[in-house]
Amino acid sequence: MFFSGDPSNRKRVDLGGRSSKERDRKKLLEQAKLERNKRSWMRQQNSAAVIIQKCFRGRKVVKAERGKAREQFYTTYGKHCERVDSQCFGPDSDFLRQLQFFYSPQNISDFSTLVEACRSLLQFAKDSGGILKLVGGSDYLSKRALVDYRVKSLAYACIGAVHHNRYQFKDELLSTSLDSGSSINILLKAAAMLIDPKLPWSCKIVSYLLQQNVYRIFREVVITGKECLNSEGRVGKVSLMETLLVLVIAHTGQGHCVCPNIDLQWSFTSQVLSIPFVWHIFPYLKEIYVSRGLCQHYLHNMATCTHSYEKVLPADISVEFPGYACLLGNLLEAVGVALARPACPYDLAIDFANVATLLLEILPPIQTSKTGGREENSIAGDDDMIIDDAPAVLPLSKELEKQISNAIDPRFLLQLINVLFGSSSLVADSSKDKISDKEAAAVAAACSFLHVTFTILPLERIMTVLAYRTELVSVLWNFMKRCHKNQNWSCLSAVSPYLPADAFGWLLPLAVFCPVYKHMLMIVDNEEFYEQEKPLSLNDIRLLIVILKQDLWQILWLNPVAPMKFNTNTLSLKKHRVEFVQYRVIVVASELLSQLQDWNNRRQFAHPSNFHADGVNDHFISQAILLAMTENTRAYDILKQAPFLVPFTSRVKLFTSQLAAIKERHGSHSLFNRSSFKIRRDHILEDAFSQLSTLAEEDLRGVIRVTFVNEFGVEEAGIDGGGIFKDFMENITRAAFDMQYGLFKETIDHLLYPNPGSGMIHEQHLQFFHFLGIILGKAMFEGILVDIPFATFFLSKLKQKHNYLNDLPSLDPELYRHLIFLKRYEGDLAELELYFVIFNNEFGEQTAEELIPGGKNIRVVNDNVITFIHLVANHRLNTQIRQQSSHFLRGFQQLIQKDWIDMFNEHELQLLISGSVDNFDVDDLRSNTNYAGGYHREHYVIDMFWEILKNFSLENQHKFLKFVTGCSRGPLLGFKYLEPLFCIQRAGGSATEDALERLPTSATCMNLLKLPPYRSKEQMEQKLLYAINAEAGFDLS
Repeated sequence: MFFSGDPSNRKRVDLGGRSSKERDRKKLLEQAKLERNKRSWMRQQNSAAVIIQKCFRGRKVVKAERGKAREQFYTTYGKHCERVDSQCFGPDSDFLRQLQFFYSPQNISDFSTLVEACRSLLQFAKDSGGILKLVGGSDYLSKRALVDYRVKSLAYACIGAVHHNRYQFKDELLSTSLDSGSSINILLKAAAMLIDPKLPWSCKIVSYLLQQNVYRIFREVVITGKECLNSEGRVGKVSLMETLLVLVIAHTGQGHCVCPNIDLQWSFTSQVLSIPFVWHIFPYLKEIYVSRGLCQHYLHNMATCTHSYEKVLPADISVEFPGYACLLGNLLEAVGVALARPACPYDLAIDFANVATLLLEILPPIQTSKTGGREENSIAGDDDMIIDDAPAVLPLSKELEKQISNAIDPRFLLQLINVLFGSSSLVADSSKDKISDKEAAAVAAACSFLHVTFTILPLERIMTVLAYRTELVSVLWNFMKRCHKNQNWSCLSAVSPYLPADAFGWLLPLAVFCPVYKHMLMIVDNEEFYEQEKPLSLNDIRLLIVILKQDLWQILWLNPVAPMKFNTNTLSLKKHRVEFVQYRVIVVASELLSQLQDWNNRRQFAHPSNFHADGVNDHFISQAILLAMTENTRAYDILKQAPFLVPFTSRVKLFTSQLAAIKERHGSHSLFNRSSFKIRRDHILEDAFSQLSTLAEEDLRGVIRVTFVNEFGVEEAGIDGGGIFKDFMENITRAAFDMQYGLFKETIDHLLYPNPGSGMIHEQHLQFFHFLGIILGKAMFEGILVDIPFATFFLSKLKQKHNYLNDLPSLDPELYRHLIFLKRYEGDLAELELYFVIFNNEFGEQTAEELIPGGKNIRVVNDNVITFIHLVANHRLNTQIRQQSSHFLRGFQQLIQKDWIDMFNEHELQLLISGSVDNFDVDDLRSNTNYAGGYHREHYVIDMFWEILKNFSLENQHKFLKFVTGCSRGPLLGFKYLEPLFCIQRAGGSATEDALERLPTSATCMNLLKLPPYRSKEQMEQKLLYAINAEAGFDLS
């Protein structure tokens, strides 16, 4: 045909090369597959239908047969077993066989029949002389299998009947009225009689019950009966349910018992001990559990469990009563009794510590009225990463919290530590260099338990007993010393179930040793520490410093952990267990090493460089200065957590670089917004207070220019280029911190601290303290050293630290001696008639103040004297100056951030404020001096000048420095850092007589000395001394 013009008639061609037959074949195969699947599904449906019908018919037939058997039973024995005699319970009778065949717990009639059968069983057993003869007949051994089967079925039927009808009879389930003839009592009595341990079938019966998960049945029965429990009238009485539990738990598969060990999920521990306050319901059961070795057996089963405890515990009763917390509370109460018994097994303490550690780890933080939570246990900073990748853990019931916190009391901890570390073999092992597995296991168990306890419970309840009433510090130190000596930390990692084997072995011992030893040092006095060398010798402390700084360097620089903040979600702690322990060690080891550095500053027993890490070199310091401002870097973490690892001079460089960065940031603003003030020299404090107090924080960080007005009301000569301001800072600090002004007092060492009675002198005393904080902050901000010797305990307040007993000698040595006398008093302190009251004496006015609420009625006795000493020291060192210190700190922090001075201890902070007072390094100044106006290094006038200055007294040297720089103290790191460098310029032109009669002058803003070319040393010395002692302000210029 010819083309018609219609494109729709074109022949379709498959460009893939497949024909239509091939496409039809594929479709046919798919259709056949679908039909095959459909036929298979139909066959499965038919097969399932057959099975269902078969099962239904079988059940129908069984139900019918049981109905027939029931009717036959009623005909033979009566519906209420009224035609039953003792022969009916024998092996040849069909009575029990028929009853067990048709009995159904859902049938009310069957329940009544079972109760009456058990009533008859109890009565006939009593009359015939025992259950064995009644049920086993005269030839029990020949029919043992049949008898055992009937007995175990009957016992299980009795317990199951109680369980099925628990809601109907819930007020009778835990009844202690044993003589009652109620249905529940009859069934429980029968079950208890059938599993009497004296009977030959006892183990077989209990084994069968355990296979039927009888503890789950007991749990549900007890929880139901607990709702109607009335504690009144139960003291000293044992319920039938408790009796039954006692009979069952005794079968542990040990000794003569052949009962198998069942899965932990269905065990007594998981099912019964996770019931809230189970020992309050069953006190006799608790006694049996502890006294017969059952506690040790069930604890060992839990300790060897490979599954997480949350997976083996039943569903929680409620949100406030999670199973793991209930289990922990009950275990603590039971183990507390076991630990108090003589010869408590070492293995029990090990297993308990390991089990309790894992349970405590899941626990939310315990809250008390005093602490309000775990705030004081917090170990992370505000800027740390928050781990929150686990569901929130809701708080526990107050009663459950109270049970747990009351159980872990000082006595409990004392007994646990004594059992773990008190065995004679362990003490013998500790004297050897080689560490035994037993000793390592004890240390690992104790440290794991205490580490988690520190995280969960308030520290003040447990630290004192660990520090003063146990040998924990000495045992741990002996262990750590030998591990360090032999480099054998892996022995602990190998036996610790808490941390993986590849974790650092020293983590857990340090996590416990550091806070306990630190707490001990709070009450140790100077004589004990330095002279008696208690609790550790000074040689041991030097070794401890080495261990601490090496381990800190390891986890902060070589193997750093990511910065984290572990919130109250304890599941996250478990997930990040190693990281949490490592981070805790960073904090507690840093705190302890800082405290040891404080002791070293009081009286040196180690060279200051001993605290520096060996790995700190020039490369590290340069990197630290570059990266210290960058958070989440290793250098930042070291300077924040353990700054003492870095030499003091390096930290000062970093501090000045931080200040320079802040000044540069505010530089453009200060060019256009400078503050200028006129200050009367004879009213310097009042004028400065009224004018500087009005400045905003930004203006305080900017440039401040001062014009002095002399006593005649005339402005002094000179333009403030910085030198007059430095002079102003020296003068105002000298005036403000003068004791005669009444804001500060002196210690016996002439060190300053806030006057507790300042409010009686100045109405605006707190505003003055705020102002003085600003003044000190401004001096440090501008790098001006001021001669203010502060007391160490007051400098602690600038770091927001707490002061303790060992800080008291600098304030009140007499009170300190009295407190130490009380601490060492061997008699009865009650005879001294001391109470928790302290008397304040300010300006002749004596007032009494209670140290604790109701303190005037609480006598100081031997048991609470340590607390009394702490409270007295706290009152004098912290409470009395709290208001003044907080206002001073508030003003200080307007210019100096807390992070900047956290790098320094109190001794170093005093150096930052005042510099060193030991000497004046003339050679250092000479090597960092410029010359102008014709002078040079070898000029004869210059040689005379340096010789004269070197022979000046230290006082005149400082006066000279103030004359030329405006400040009597040189730069902290040396005159190399004086800005600008000191310069000597020739003054007076030619050496005429008029020129030689001129006095030397200075330009303090440029650190410039204008020195005429005197011809003799005597003339130069005379003119210099006159100029520096004239105190003529800037009129000499």
